Amino acid sequence: MDVNHKKVLVFGAGKSGIGAAGLLSGQGAEVILYDGNTGLDPEKLKEQLGRDGRTEVILGELTEPVLDSLAMAVLSPGVPTDLPVVQKIREKGADVIGEIELAYQSGKGDVLAITGTNGKTTTTSLLGEIMQKAREEVYVVGNIGNPYTAVAGEMTEKAVTVAEVSSFQLETIRSFRPKVSAILNITPDHLNRHHTMEAYIEAKENIAKNQTEEDYCILNYEDPVTREFGKKLRPKVLYFSSRHRLEEGIFLENGSIMIRMSGTEEVLCHVDELQILGTHNYENVMAAAGMAYVYGVPTDVIRAGVLAFRGVEHRIEYVAEKNGVVYYNDSKGTNPDAAIKGIQAMNRPTVLIGGGYDKDSEYTEWIRSFDGKVKTLILLGETKEKIARDARACGFTSYRFADSFEEAVQMAVEEALPGEAVLLSPACASWDMFPSYEVRGEKFKEIVNSL
Repeated sequence: MDVNHKKVLVFGAGKSGIGAAGLLSGQGAEVILYDGNTGLDPEKLKEQLGRDGRTEVILGELTEPVLDSLAMAVLSPGVPTDLPVVQKIREKGADVIGEIELAYQSGKGDVLAITGTNGKTTTTSLLGEIMQKAREEVYVVGNIGNPYTAVAGEMTEKAVTVAEVSSFQLETIRSFRPKVSAILNITPDHLNRHHTMEAYIEAKENIAKNQTEEDYCILNYEDPVTREFGKKLRPKVLYFSSRHRLEEGIFLENGSIMIRMSGTEEVLCHVDELQILGTHNYENVMAAAGMAYVYGVPTDVIRAGVLAFRGVEHRIEYVAEKNGVVYYNDSKGTNPDAAIKGIQAMNRPTVLIGGGYDKDSEYTEWIRSFDGKVKTLILLGETKEKIARDARACGFTSYRFADSFEEAVQMAVEEALPGEAVLLSPACASWDMFPSYEVRGEKFKEIVNSL
């Protein structure tokens, strides 16, 4: 991919866009960093671009002369591919790719890539820690918060890139080919972006579309979509299962995680040795361990990484105990299925804070999962009325509305008694109130720690 002296538009001025602009500039491109949000500060963006003073920043509208001058456009993950302006760029003849494709074409070494509706960040973090024990040059990148484009230019042929990739990123891949891929699970999410479940599934399955017989795809045997997907793949398939003893694969049996391949069987560890709890986390461990195993990492190194892993921030994260009430931050529970895992992890009466940006999700399964654990549901954000309607339909009426995040947390503090818990697990994205789930989680921790 030769971009030297070519005009390239980077669409989206977030972390990924800044990383892509820097990467392209280093390859000699004439870069335009563009964002439709006129509220952004162009001077701050130029500061983030660092020593690269050549990148032009445009906010708001793109003019016809600019559109006519483009050879390529690189879309950040948050930019829908069906936007009218993106269609216009294509019509003008410019090549349109995604940020992850740019990074892959620019980087070197092997890629181990993980997608799925839930568990991606935990699995990616764990696999990253395992690989850092096994290899000298390891990059942990992608949807986890460290842009792939920011480090692709540094890589050598010895590099191992562990990448968390979202359905948004997988929509725009072309040559992206992981040595080992994994799809952890697929449940409804982001339907406001993908419009249909079929389109969302197709985007997730793109992770394996360029893999060959030399590669591996790790799949969840308990997920009906991924189980069927495994039957039609070119790469070698390895399943993991939390409920079935597999002829070949990684599975949970009597509390032990077993690896069974090529006629040999060994115990990786017992779940009581792990520092992360819940069946969903045991599945994440199996997926990461399976990826490392087929990549050739010795079992003792995998075991050491698994036993040392302490989990990720904002995912059922213990915050503090105040006045006998335990507070948990599960801000990363940005869809109903993820938030169900948060409820299942609670072992005491719980005041739950939920609601946020509307991704066209349904909330009845989440509410049914309360199973007597949720004492009160505090609702806020765009979805609060919608969730309340689903709650009433399920016969759950113990909910209250809050007008702000601060008010929601204060309500939860007032509701919770000693021996109970307060859980922030919104089942919704944060974008109606916060720029990211991380900022939402940090705000929660700040309020709790100040009590």
